[in-house]
Amino acid sequence: MKHADIIQTLDLEQKCALLSGGTVFDTRALPGKGIPSITLSDGPNGVRKQAGAADHLGLNPSVPATCFPTSATVANSWDPALGEAVGEAMGEEAAAQEVSVLLGPGLNIKRSPLCGRNFEYFSEDPYLAGKMAAGYVRGIQKNGIAACPKHFAVNSQELRRMASDSIVDERTLRELYLTGFEIVVKEAKPKTIMSSYNLVNGTYANENAHLLQDILRRDWGFDGAVVTDWGGSNDHALGVKNGSTLEMPFPGDDSVRELMKAVKSGKISEHDVDARLDELLELVLDTKAAVEKAPRTFDAAAHHALARRAAAQSIVLLRNEGALLPLKKGEKIAVLGDFARTPRYQGAGSSAVNSIQVDSFLDCLTESGLTNVGYAQGFDRQGKADEDLKKEAVALAQNANVVLLCMGLDEIKESEGLDRMDMKLAQNQLDLLAAVAAVNPNVVVLLSAGSSLETPWLKDCKALVYGCLGGQAGAGALVDVLTGTVCPGGKLAETWANAYSDSPVKDNFAGEGRTVQYREGLYVGYRYFETAGRPVAFPFGYGLSYTTFAYKDLKATPEGVTLTVTNTGRCAGAEIVQLYVAKPDAKVFRPAQELKGFAKVWLEAGESKTVSIPLDDKAYRYWNMATDSWEVEGGSYQLRVGASSADIRLTAEVVVLGSGAPDPYQSVDLPHYRTGEITSVPDAEFAALLGHPIPEDKIRIDRNMTLGELGHGRSPLGWLVAAVLGLLLKRSIQRGKPDLNILFQYNMPLRALAKMTNGAISMGMVDGIVMEAQGFWIIGLLRVIVEAVKNIAQNGAMEKRLKNS
Repeated sequence: MKHADIIQTLDLEQKCALLSGGTVFDTRALPGKGIPSITLSDGPNGVRKQAGAADHLGLNPSVPATCFPTSATVANSWDPALGEAVGEAMGEEAAAQEVSVLLGPGLNIKRSPLCGRNFEYFSEDPYLAGKMAAGYVRGIQKNGIAACPKHFAVNSQELRRMASDSIVDERTLRELYLTGFEIVVKEAKPKTIMSSYNLVNGTYANENAHLLQDILRRDWGFDGAVVTDWGGSNDHALGVKNGSTLEMPFPGDDSVRELMKAVKSGKISEHDVDARLDELLELVLDTKAAVEKAPRTFDAAAHHALARRAAAQSIVLLRNEGALLPLKKGEKIAVLGDFARTPRYQGAGSSAVNSIQVDSFLDCLTESGLTNVGYAQGFDRQGKADEDLKKEAVALAQNANVVLLCMGLDEIKESEGLDRMDMKLAQNQLDLLAAVAAVNPNVVVLLSAGSSLETPWLKDCKALVYGCLGGQAGAGALVDVLTGTVCPGGKLAETWANAYSDSPVKDNFAGEGRTVQYREGLYVGYRYFETAGRPVAFPFGYGLSYTTFAYKDLKATPEGVTLTVTNTGRCAGAEIVQLYVAKPDAKVFRPAQELKGFAKVWLEAGESKTVSIPLDDKAYRYWNMATDSWEVEGGSYQLRVGASSADIRLTAEVVVLGSGAPDPYQSVDLPHYRTGEITSVPDAEFAALLGHPIPEDKIRIDRNMTLGELGHGRSPLGWLVAAVLGLLLKRSIQRGKPDLNILFQYNMPLRALAKMTNGAISMGMVDGIVMEAQGFWIIGLLRVIVEAVKNIAQNGAMEKRLKNS
């Protein structure tokens, strides 16, 4: 142990008290023992240190900070070095605000395009997500504070996120949902990891020994602190035993008593507590020292410039018919769309940053050299039809050579706590686009959205510029690309399907019940579409440029490839060269091809460069359930080099020595998984893939029943609570402004009442509420009252002892 000298001076109560938060965003301090408190803050795309009353949903004001492009945006740059620069700037701002732990980046796999939090995540591909996240972590931790990659693991939807159970086979878990975290841990060495809310195969992630001990600590060598998501602790004692270090936010002293009782009963050992405390002390003392020596100011102008550069390098040009872009100096334009005046530049929820400044597209156009004939709002932002707004915009469009139409998803369509209902843009925006295109075909759509969209309207625009969610300087970045100041070089980090009905997870995402069945297995995103031969709107890795690139002279070995890339166009630009590995004759089923390497190269017009892309230990491996280890199938592999997953330019074959492991599926009937046709996998086949029966999916009246599920209980009071919450939630959604607080409460399990109320509610009180819901009305209410009195008395006595220590 690194801090045995401190630990041996503490009694059991003091040790246990340190393993849970002291406030919503601060750890506990024991000044008499030389143990300070540190501050944690949300921060996947900017620091969100709250100025007043703290909450975990971003509802209250926070200290001004730079709002960088979201992770979904910067992922389109395919540039880990850019991510590192952004991370370094965020680390500087965090330290300046005396924040020791920045809660990010998020790198959950984009299993479904409807996940409401996709704007916070990098990609559908674990290799790209892991490499980008590693860049962020290296940058954030450069000054000594801690990054906290999240949410570990298999957390890909917002509905019932605190009580859902992700049912996934071990191979899919390892290859798809954990590989990104493995890359981050091994390459960037984060000081903390955040566990996710959900269960994984029947056990909460925060107390899952397989995840936290077997994989994270033993297999990957992680020696840092695991932090719960806010309110994500289920059984605190099991969490401590199995590798969870810090319970957040401030669950109160009942959690301390729970841990002490577990030690005294033998459920866990004091050694378990000491091990977690050693991890926490290392985090606290190390990052506290870094914060204390860091400056309290930062260069806001330089960070704004970096935000603009990051946004510009992440913009994806999806369509450019007739080379309409870039626009010539003096081009007569009309600007339409509410997003031109009030940009949509970040997502909603705990990641929302109180931006130092926010550029608007209209303001940035004033120095573009373009001739703007006027602006019209064109549509209501929340989707209400308005013929007057549309007519005004159509009339203006006729006065310009080119129309710049700013479209996108509004703020409430993409939010923590709420999954999207569909992949569509609002109908009033599509109606405006069609009407404008009818009078002026030179329409450039500037699209603001943190997730993929259906694009049947593509025929109505000649150019489509995807800005994603570009942060506070994103508007200026769009102007840079439109005018050719920046040559677009971003490429999609996720597939854009033609329609949500094409999604491989459409029948197993955010449905009824607590279990979420990952029936699609390995076939997520391009892995599905290319294996099953399904057409898409825009493939993974796709993006246009104002210049063109030629590939030649591919040389390949099992360790990697080299090739020559030439800029064959008339302007300088960057190309993202992608390397996919395929084994068409595989005996162990696998996707048609998988990304295993990439390189971004900048080339002047006419310039050629040799590009090298190495392959690492993840290039050929697969997880073998029979041997319970990584194995390699020997034989011939294709190394495919391309400009996207669908645009393979060069291919070479290499022979790879295998590990000689038996085929784990040799006697298992898995016809859908062998072909990739996984949209209708029968129960028996999914059970065979899992290696065990599919878990029963039913609501139980226990500590993990959500407030929204109380209607399934036996208590009239519970029925009333569920009905009121449901009504309030429905009304807020109908108003176009979903209430994040109500959303959180609706999906919150009862036990979270004891974790999220700053000690006001104990787990004994929760058990009384459970009894009430089970139909023991009077006994349940009496227990709540008795436990409340006991909680107040015990909390007072404990706090007095801790203060005196």
